[in-house]
Amino acid sequence: MSEVSMEKIKRLRERTGLGVMDIKRALQEAGGDEEKAIEILRKKGLATAAKKATRAVKDGFIGSYIHFNGKIGVLVEIDTETDFVARNQEFREFARNIAMHIATSAPQYVSPEDIPQEVVEKEKEIYREQLKAQGKPEHVIDRIIEGKLKKFYEEVCLLEQPYVKNPEVKVRDYLTEQIAKFGENIVIRRFARLAVGEE
Repeated sequence: MSEVSMEKIKRLRERTGLGVMDIKRALQEAGGDEEKAIEILRKKGLATAAKKATRAVKDGFIGSYIHFNGKIGVLVEIDTETDFVARNQEFREFARNIAMHIATSAPQYVSPEDIPQEVVEKEKEIYREQLKAQGKPEHVIDRIIEGKLKKFYEEVCLLEQPYVKNPEVKVRDYLTEQIAKFGENIVIRRFARLAVGEE
């Protein structure tokens, strides 16, 4: 097929890191349109990544980042299924990018599931009191609280934050892309962020 040139396949391979046959099929499906092909690949990749997200992770790597002024430092543990991926240079670059994101955005938890229930309840209570004071009707308060909680998660949870190097996507999406790229489950397990002068 003329629209599926080797040049297009090569370009998409560089952009996605996926296999030649997958790229060729996506290009054929998209009628040679590269952007559409990427969309198709992402959808398939995300579906594949979702399946992989249930597999056990027994290996991994500790990524680190020290800010240029030496006043902020981060360690992050990212687990993988195999040592093969954990030793991969691109994977280690991903770990460093996540550490850099943590240094910049200062999340407190990895995901909403990690937030203690009493913290969530306290936030809800504060929102409820604020909304009552503003005279909001009772039947809309719960819906507003849900929206405020979503915003709260984006502020304090690593996976829900817009990724600093590409705010169009969340850290969760960036992680899912890596799962699709490496073909293994990858889990951001935990992190420690130290900043000079912070309690």
